[in-house]
Amino acid sequence: MTRAPAQREYFLDSIRAWLMLLGIPFHISLIYSSHMWHVNSVYPSWWLTLFNDAIHAFRMQVFFVISGYFSYMLYLRYPMQRWWTLRVERVGIPMLTAIPLLTLPQFIMLQYVKDKTSEWHALSAYDKFNTLSWELISHLWFLLVLVVLTTIGMWLFKKIKNNAKHFLGAISLGKLSLWFLLFGIVWAVLRRIIVIAWPELLRDALFNFAVMQSLFYIPFFLLGALTFINPRLKSLFTTPSPWCAVGALLAFAAYLLNQRYGNGDAWLYETEAIITMLLGLWMVNVVFSLGHRLLNFQSARVTYFVNASLFIYLVHHPLTLLFGAWITPHIQSNLLGFITGLVFVVGIAVLLYEMHLRIPLLRFLFSGKPQEKNAQQHVTAR
Repeated sequence: MTRAPAQREYFLDSIRAWLMLLGIPFHISLIYSSHMWHVNSVYPSWWLTLFNDAIHAFRMQVFFVISGYFSYMLYLRYPMQRWWTLRVERVGIPMLTAIPLLTLPQFIMLQYVKDKTSEWHALSAYDKFNTLSWELISHLWFLLVLVVLTTIGMWLFKKIKNNAKHFLGAISLGKLSLWFLLFGIVWAVLRRIIVIAWPELLRDALFNFAVMQSLFYIPFFLLGALTFINPRLKSLFTTPSPWCAVGALLAFAAYLLNQRYGNGDAWLYETEAIITMLLGLWMVNVVFSLGHRLLNFQSARVTYFVNASLFIYLVHHPLTLLFGAWITPHIQSNLLGFITGLVFVVGIAVLLYEMHLRIPLLRFLFSGKPQEKNAQQHVTAR
């Protein structure tokens, strides 16, 4: 059993929490963007569309790097089977809890909002199952992907551990960029082959979440693990790079152009994958270097939101849809609606978080871990 690092990575904890919490302005801005969603305002806002795209283009790539980092850290701390059990419980139990308590009521609500209740009986058994898979997994997809990546990690991390010296050699951001360009091309070619040979497969929710999303994020998950064992790689990401900043800006411009002029029947999604693969890598440097400079400290307030971030993320989605369906139509200003939505969703989410802390069963179900010690930490954080 390997000892954990002596110094806690406060900036990585903070970045992970803020990336999770960015899901709130992301989904609220989606209501007011030009992107079609479950609920939309009558008149879309160009700047909220841009804001929404800016969050969507990089957030989850950086999140999975941090997940890989902490996953490998825990892998060195526990025996493999124990590590797998702990990791799957931490993400699987909250996901399974959120489905009946959050996304199922959300799905039923949307059926009435969209007036689709009369269409349900006409669907085939598979279409009903597939529709439920899309809607019930919904914003929980990253938890399913983490379960898949953790399972793959049992083999992948063993290879890294047994060949650690091989991964400690010289590395550069330029070489990493070439590798991630290659990963993006391979993913894009795979998707195009599926489009040509078996297009119906891409309609399947479980295939998209468990296979295609997992394949896309494996390089970032692996990069996080390698960052943990390679001090030079970690230094590359925590040291500001002007080239990464410029590259990220250019990649984001390419992302916007692809969104504007791309065609979903052509190479829109494949091109987006290549762009966001590189954008995600370069944004790891931008986010890590800023976070290392600004967030590498211990704070009771930050600790509170680090602890609360998963719960708040889980409950914010149905709250956002409630706001979009019944409050958005009564607010004429998009800016006022966006700000009101933030106050509404965050305010209720924090209240629900405080309520759930006082119910041991809910604390366990929404965290996937025993709560005796954790409850004391929450009290201390406040």
